Amino acid sequence: MPESGPDQPGSEDIERLFRSLYLIRRSEERIADIYPSDKIKSPVHLSIGQEAVAVGICDPLRPADIVAGTYRGHAAYIAKGGNLPAMMAELYGKADGCAAGKGGSMHLIDMANNILGCSAVVGTNIPVAVGFALKLKRDNNDNIVTCFLGDGATEEGVFYESLNFAALHKLPILFVCENNSLAIHTPIEKRWASNDLGMRVKGFGLGFKKTEDPDIFLIRSLAAAAIERIRQGEGPELIECHTYRWREHVGPNEDMDAAYRSLEAFRHWQENDQMARLAEMLGADKRKTLQDSVEDEITAAIDFAEQSPFPLIDELHTDVFAQ
Repeated sequence: MPESGPDQPGSEDIERLFRSLYLIRRSEERIADIYPSDKIKSPVHLSIGQEAVAVGICDPLRPADIVAGTYRGHAAYIAKGGNLPAMMAELYGKADGCAAGKGGSMHLIDMANNILGCSAVVGTNIPVAVGFALKLKRDNNDNIVTCFLGDGATEEGVFYESLNFAALHKLPILFVCENNSLAIHTPIEKRWASNDLGMRVKGFGLGFKKTEDPDIFLIRSLAAAAIERIRQGEGPELIECHTYRWREHVGPNEDMDAAYRSLEAFRHWQENDQMARLAEMLGADKRKTLQDSVEDEITAAIDFAEQSPFPLIDELHTDVFAQ
């Protein structure tokens, strides 16, 4: 995949990244529209506003590389090339869903595209991702694992155990902290004694980069450089990307009247929306072509979910234990 510097993206880069951003944004907006109808059978944690992190990080990955997402995993799933009809069917609780209709929004999986199963429990994807990185190292290839996590997950003990194990064995894994400064409704300054995540990470011997800039080309450049170092056997790294979710913690609505975060911060991030930025970089005709293509893709995925059957009652006890 051709690389461009963060300030000199090529036209193909802009088109590809815009399409991915738009696909995530519009998929989740359609999910938010459908959700009140009760057709969607699980809680949803939307990534609207945070899409640039998933897209910028996943763009330099190879198809054979593995991604581990969080319960707020739609963006990572789509950015890695996950099956959109299967994702929509999973939200509907249908048999053709990516987890056979038994997992819902927080348990997306698509091993055909090397997307590990997400988990509803904070931080639980981290040790699983590390385990897959150990397997890749034993397989002696240069594929890597990318593990997404929120700032809240850095408060879990398993985060530190996993960092230590990954660093000790120089595993091929990139940790990505999507730092939206919130754990449900609790701001980071009420949870972290020090805002210096890098100090904690570097103490384990990991490479560390941080960006508070939402620039998708910068995020992509940081990811590409880290991924290359990891492929060369230099060991795990962590990138901390500051970001901002526009919707409520769980559900389809906005919640700026809930008084746990400021409207000023929200407006700052909206003004730096990367999807809008890339849209301006495209010509009107190209932008419309891409948007029309995405809208058709999403409509087809929703139609697939609507038409898919529910799982049979006979399957109630299948997939409970490994066969």
